[in-house]
Amino acid sequence: MAESSTYAIGVDFGTESARSVLVRLADRAEIETATHLYEHGVMTETLAASGEKLAPNTALQDPDDYLVALEKVVRAVVDRSGVDPQQIVGLGVDTTACTIVLTDDDLVPLPRSPRWKKHPLAYARLWKHHAAQSHAEDINRAAEAEGGLFLPQYGGRLSSEWVLPKALQTLREDREVYDATSRIIEQEDWIVSTLVGTEVRGASVAGFKGNYREEAGGYPSPDFLDSLEPGFAGVLDKLGHEFLTPGESAGTLTSEWATRLGLDTHVTVAAGNIDAHAAFLGAGAAQPGTMVAVMGTSVCNLVVSKEHRTPRGIQGVVKNGILPEHWAYEAGQAGFGDTFGWFAHNMTSADIADLASISATSTFEVLESKAQALQPGGSGLIVLDWMNGNRSTLIDSNLSGAIVGLTLDTRDYHIYRALLEGAAFGQRIILEAFEEAEVPINRFIVCGGIPAKSPLLMQILADVIGMPVEVSSSANTSALGAALHGAIAAGELTWESAGKAESAIATVYRPNPTAHEAYNEIYTHYRAIHDTFGIDQRSLMHSLREIQANSTH
Repeated sequence: MAESSTYAIGVDFGTESARSVLVRLADRAEIETATHLYEHGVMTETLAASGEKLAPNTALQDPDDYLVALEKVVRAVVDRSGVDPQQIVGLGVDTTACTIVLTDDDLVPLPRSPRWKKHPLAYARLWKHHAAQSHAEDINRAAEAEGGLFLPQYGGRLSSEWVLPKALQTLREDREVYDATSRIIEQEDWIVSTLVGTEVRGASVAGFKGNYREEAGGYPSPDFLDSLEPGFAGVLDKLGHEFLTPGESAGTLTSEWATRLGLDTHVTVAAGNIDAHAAFLGAGAAQPGTMVAVMGTSVCNLVVSKEHRTPRGIQGVVKNGILPEHWAYEAGQAGFGDTFGWFAHNMTSADIADLASISATSTFEVLESKAQALQPGGSGLIVLDWMNGNRSTLIDSNLSGAIVGLTLDTRDYHIYRALLEGAAFGQRIILEAFEEAEVPINRFIVCGGIPAKSPLLMQILADVIGMPVEVSSSANTSALGAALHGAIAAGELTWESAGKAESAIATVYRPNPTAHEAYNEIYTHYRAIHDTFGIDQRSLMHSLREIQANSTH
């Protein structure tokens, strides 16, 4: 076990901001935290540099915003804590994924040059950039024609969120940007490479988001890639081919970055991590059979196993993807916290706003209170929570949400309750996919910002899945996990010692047998609606998306 005088810093790069945490390694105590919003936020409607209107389903960021935020949050925790920088031994970084950065030979991001500032596809494309869906479909069709190739390892379909669809979109829609791009690199890898002064890549994100299969010889073949678009095999020259596994050292801080961060050059930087994957260790779940659901804007479901299986509709399965000598599985929901936020900000009545004002509470708290008075199914509604597409198990970002059962008696808190139940049903479908594939789940831990904000959702989730729902005690689970990776890379902790967390669980929600029985019946109706719109009549929702897109031009 590490001495009490040693510390590590974890930096979690989220969708809107970066968060850092300074961790004392002797007891995993979070000594100080800091947060900084990205200056340009997420560009979804217009490009900040030009005001140009962006295509539907676009989500861009300025990669230099990450570096500004990095400097701000690390300096803040060091300065405010009063800890001697000499005692800080490790630094870990986690980011959203797949968020790609396009750079030149020196890893300078293209938008830093005036030449490319007005080209949308030169910017970092966030995980929720879904404008590459048609290119993902082309890849899926081509792979299916070849017997599936890599598709079984990704639940049967590639997502528009991943590297190859985004790269193919660049080649087809802005050839100048594609040709000017020397490296297509994940956000986490770009930040870590910048800190240590040399290009490094992580094996986990390459396997989960880049179609790199170590057991199958690497990336899809040049012939396959060229069959998608002549010349697309050249993308292999822009990607990484040598990788670090989680917890490995990427090097130490350059003198420039040590100065900028207020640290010393002896600080070891760990290989980058996917945000949810870092949370797995932060939640104290370093063992098979435990599913960790990281709940924020979206949900990422993670589990590890000694066995290799291919559950339907997962986002990927990668050897050594989270823990050494284990297969790591990922699934999830593309819309979660942002769905509840969308409803609260856009769909609630004046009565709810008035109640919130009178009681000096938030719209969410009023909705929670009124929705809690309803019994399971008491809204009379069933919701498909696909407002941001479906990540698992249908893997289709062109699906959209649905509310079934509306009447003139329906009120906003009825819909809110149904949204919570629909999100829980989506989690149950994911769990069933793992059970069918013989990947056992005997423990369910949740972390992220949503569990603390919605106790009602946590109870509904326990009632729907019929398992206890354990809530992580850390409000910074990803950043905590990133710091622990930094400590492992520095040799201060082992995987076993980093995963020991006797006080990692704050609250446990246990299923109510009566509510569980009621939800079992409602779930059969949910599955019928789910299969109708998501499988049998999928083209209906696709057509609506096409009509909407065409009407904006």
